[in-house]
Amino acid sequence: MNPLKKKARTKEIHPIPSHPAWMKVKVQFPTDDDALSKVRSDVSSKKLNTVCESASCPNLNHCWSRKTATYMLSGDICTRRCHYCDVAFGKPGALDTEEPRRVAESVLELGLKHVVLTAVNRDDLKDGGALHFAETIRLIRELRPECGIEVLIPDFKAKPESLELLFEAKPNIINHNIETVKRLFPTIAPQKNYERSLEVLRMISTRGFKTKSGLILGLGESDEDVESCLMDLHGAGVRMLTIGQYLQPSPTHFPVQAYLPPEVFEKWKERAYQIGFKIVASSPLVRSSYHADEYVD
Repeated sequence: MNPLKKKARTKEIHPIPSHPAWMKVKVQFPTDDDALSKVRSDVSSKKLNTVCESASCPNLNHCWSRKTATYMLSGDICTRRCHYCDVAFGKPGALDTEEPRRVAESVLELGLKHVVLTAVNRDDLKDGGALHFAETIRLIRELRPECGIEVLIPDFKAKPESLELLFEAKPNIINHNIETVKRLFPTIAPQKNYERSLEVLRMISTRGFKTKSGLILGLGESDEDVESCLMDLHGAGVRMLTIGQYLQPSPTHFPVQAYLPPEVFEKWKERAYQIGFKIVASSPLVRSSYHADEYVD
């Protein structure tokens, strides 16, 4: 095992409580010729990373069986340690310059109509990995021009020159997840900054891109926290929103504070539409890329 590759961990052990009935996911077992196996085989043979695997997404089987996946660029080691996230933390290696082409070839071979690209934080790079995003977008457009492209980006430290590289590549949708409410940022994501994330979202929306963000609940936020966050996101120009339940990846991650029932997510969905969001996906199992292809138009 790479000694530099470490999972994001808190110091204490927090047993994971049993999932309520509404959080149960039906496991799909692949066969040799189904779509799930095709996606699994393709990303494996091309040595590609997906956030589906790296972040232990509960919807992996469901999405892969629909021939959709979220490719994770710039390696699988993140330079930031967030206490809710299952992506490995440590010192990343050099960028794989052939990765953008392998991703584009995978998109072509799977016949994808919509693809989501995300990446680990690469604070070790001057541009934060923005040019790597742009090159991947360019190659996908070259090989499969009809494919819609959504990017789920880190904050790039809100550097205008990094974001400009992304803007010039012209993805269809730009997503930057706020993840949690302002009050919990220092605890949940100490190396991130709430206001900086809002600044990034403002820059995206000001440039006229479809702007998306995501919020996870169950971390100890109050209704007042969520209301304030929704207002901040809308004020920053976000019009596409996902809201989902936090799932504690391991006993050494931040403990889940509450499993919220589906009606709570429905309540926040209705409230988000009242505020003025145009597209809202809100339920316990919703994640940033869940059925992303259905929301493009």
